[in-house]
Amino acid sequence: MSLEFQRLPTESLNIEPEEINQAVELSNKIPDDSRQWQTYINGLALFTFKKWIEERDENLTVNWQGSTIAKPSLANAIPIITNLQVGQFKICLISLGSLFDEQVSFPKLVIDLPEFVPHFYVLVEVLEEQECGVIQGFITHQQLIENIETQTTNIQRDWTYQIPLNWFEKDPNSLFLYLRTLEPEAIPLPVVTANRQQQLAAIENELVRLLPQLQAPETELWQVLNWEQGSVVLTSPELLEWVYKLQNNNLETALASLQTYLLDFIKLITRPAINLGRWLWDELDEIGESLSWQLLNLTPAREFRSPAEEFEAIKLQLQSQGVEIPTVARCGHHNFLLAGHPLRIYAVVWNSSAKNDPNLWSLLLILGAPVPNTLPNTLKFRVSDLTGILTEQQVNPQQVNSYLYTSVVGAWDEKFIASVNIADGVEVTLPPFAFDNTRAGLSK
Repeated sequence: MSLEFQRLPTESLNIEPEEINQAVELSNKIPDDSRQWQTYINGLALFTFKKWIEERDENLTVNWQGSTIAKPSLANAIPIITNLQVGQFKICLISLGSLFDEQVSFPKLVIDLPEFVPHFYVLVEVLEEQECGVIQGFITHQQLIENIETQTTNIQRDWTYQIPLNWFEKDPNSLFLYLRTLEPEAIPLPVVTANRQQQLAAIENELVRLLPQLQAPETELWQVLNWEQGSVVLTSPELLEWVYKLQNNNLETALASLQTYLLDFIKLITRPAINLGRWLWDELDEIGESLSWQLLNLTPAREFRSPAEEFEAIKLQLQSQGVEIPTVARCGHHNFLLAGHPLRIYAVVWNSSAKNDPNLWSLLLILGAPVPNTLPNTLKFRVSDLTGILTEQQVNPQQVNSYLYTSVVGAWDEKFIASVNIADGVEVTLPPFAFDNTRAGLSK
């Protein structure tokens, strides 16, 4: 009877049971089995690298709380770990199951998207069954780009490069030396573009059509989007969070309304918001002024059916339905056309903070038509936030009430967006509504 023992590399580092458990916890947040396993292996690679650094210099630490593996929405979309921080250096870890292959799969995003590009790419071999790992090599971003530009390296359909292992420096001690003595400026990194939101807004209709196809957890971004579309999604943390919730079935929106909500969502994160907090100081912000919003003093005017007088009549109707508007509230109105129909929306805002929750504000939106006009019978009024469609109303021709209204409450960092629709493809979306009533917010 003989026993076979596998000899472990002398440079291997043991992975502790609590680190294995932590890697399991990180992977359990990923909805797809395959990506869940990859996240687990990535976690083991992380703790291998962390131990490798800390055993050599107690003054060097690996900060991974801001890395992709610490954020489930990023780990769900990105198969490696990047945005690790060691001192002033950014590190990307690529985990390997073995070194039998002569090439390693390298995601295009950590090469081409500045948000994810590191100073160093580090290979970590993970021996999962033996509960240990080995640092196998590294390459700087500058060296990688030079090699790609001078040698034939084709991009794969799944947005990866196949990078030869012989491109990597085999002695990891050289990496440690660089981390201790090199200045980060010695390895220049690309600058993040300032127009990410404009890029997202420019293709919002394409994404509204395509992103719901990612609902099955096993579906990857590259299977639905082209690289140009994918790069926009990958550089939008809010949109990656939306995809993550979609694949976890955590969206608070019915499937039939998914595209409508997604369009609202993209507009919420790309369009500048009207700061209603300034209304409490009897001031409009730049967005409100540019769209010709007007504040009301809530005192009835003498002229016939002015907006202020009309609003007083609306208040009486609302009071009869049990809706009270506090005296501290401020109100503004905005006139606009939809398919030739004149419409008017009132926005009423107040600080609704209480002792048990001091960071709340209330918004009452009232949609009507200036007298003598009435709301079209096919008109719909929708309000959404980042969690989903909050309310959607339609004109009821059988009711005398000529207004639609809705009330929402949000924390100070929340925004709401309102849309008015009269037919398929015929819609007006107002700028998002936000709230900052501090004097510091007046210059925003």
